[in-house]
Amino acid sequence: MPTVADIPVNGDHWIGGQRVSSPTTFDDHSPIDGHLIGQIARGTATETHAAVTAAHTAFPAWAATPRTERARLLHAIADGVEKRLNDLAIVETTDNGALLRSHLRGVMPRVAHNFRFFADWLLHLDHPDFTTRGHTNHVSWDPAGVCALITPWNAPLMLATWKIAPALAAGNTVVLKPAEWTPLTASLLADITAEAGLPPGVFNLVQGYGAEAGAPLVADPRVRRISFTGSVPTARHIAAAAAPNLTPLSLELGGKSPLIVFADADLDLAVTLAVEQYDNAGQVCLAGTRLLVEDSVAEEFTTRFTARAAALHQGDPRDLTVDLGPNIHPTHLARIDGFVQRALTAGATAALGGAPNPDLGGLYYRPTLITGAAPDSEIVTEEVFGPVLTLQTFTTEDQAVQLANATRFGLAATLLTGDPDRAERVSAQLVAGTVWVNCFFVRDLQAPFGGARQSGVGREGGTWSFDFYCDLKNTVSAPWAK
Repeated sequence: MPTVADIPVNGDHWIGGQRVSSPTTFDDHSPIDGHLIGQIARGTATETHAAVTAAHTAFPAWAATPRTERARLLHAIADGVEKRLNDLAIVETTDNGALLRSHLRGVMPRVAHNFRFFADWLLHLDHPDFTTRGHTNHVSWDPAGVCALITPWNAPLMLATWKIAPALAAGNTVVLKPAEWTPLTASLLADITAEAGLPPGVFNLVQGYGAEAGAPLVADPRVRRISFTGSVPTARHIAAAAAPNLTPLSLELGGKSPLIVFADADLDLAVTLAVEQYDNAGQVCLAGTRLLVEDSVAEEFTTRFTARAAALHQGDPRDLTVDLGPNIHPTHLARIDGFVQRALTAGATAALGGAPNPDLGGLYYRPTLITGAAPDSEIVTEEVFGPVLTLQTFTTEDQAVQLANATRFGLAATLLTGDPDRAERVSAQLVAGTVWVNCFFVRDLQAPFGGARQSGVGREGGTWSFDFYCDLKNTVSAPWAK
């Protein structure tokens, strides 16, 4: 059994309320120093079929469970998360390399909040009845069935519970397939759900690789909802697998978001928010990786930005003074560096960084700023998903909007200006699911979250989540005879 800082983590699947092993395993390494954490059960179609069967069997009773009881159990899961918050933070930092201080202060408390929010939202989920020619219309949210949830490695537990919490609240049963690079906190969550009293089969966990475990999961005709966060190519495979069964999909596929700085912006704030884009070693789907700065302030902005970014403390993410940890995996580090080196070969300049950190070695990539890249180059248009930003300049508002919208993505945008009219005007023209004005990463579960273009399909949050995880029904009743 893997152990992290004396915290045991079961490496087996969780199916039907029991731990289930597999004939083979895969190794889980820490990105911090590459050490082997342990072996994890390697799921295949056998385990996914068993998990879907368990979820399918448990569905009728869970769907019939009163809202108040479902909400109570979700709050009990949140209690369990809070009780084990330190363990979850330490395990996830070791497993994915994100900052321990972030996990302690923000990420793991948000995991508990996800369960509490959707538990409470469930109790107030309603649509007022209305009449049509004397007939009464009553809208209801009926549980859809088994939900397949496939989640990424950059914020494993938080992003998983964005899906798990509303799916369970809605009365569905769940099969979770976490990313193979970061499986550990999902396993701890299985223990927490059991301790909270969640009935067997309502939550199931299958570990493994996408081709071996994820593919048969999303192709199972008993699955009635699929939610995936990850890459566009993988989403295409999932959509193709779901098509024969017409299984509804929710897809969050990353982005290449702009951070736009007008000359009338608070430049100190602009620099602060721009440096924040290196959070989690740049492995954040919402990050404003394309800095678009008005010509007249570009030189001053760049000077201030590079000074601030160069001062970031990079190192072991378990050190609470560290600002920037490692990237997730050798394959991913090579991908990041490939983007940078191709950009430099094509004539761009590294105003900051531009290579792995030679002092730390391993998976630590220096915070990087690329200038002088062509507007249609891959470093500007494709998602790097590392601590790599680009800088472009503009002279007019129209040009800023044109540059901001010049990718196939549309997840988010950040806009800095001192002019409220300009903020309203530009925000209306940006292709993005979320626009932040003079702020960044203010996220409320009441708001819709998702992307335009190839950043995704559908929205998560509030009633939008229940709309996805339920079959909406309208019951129309004729007037009763008196």
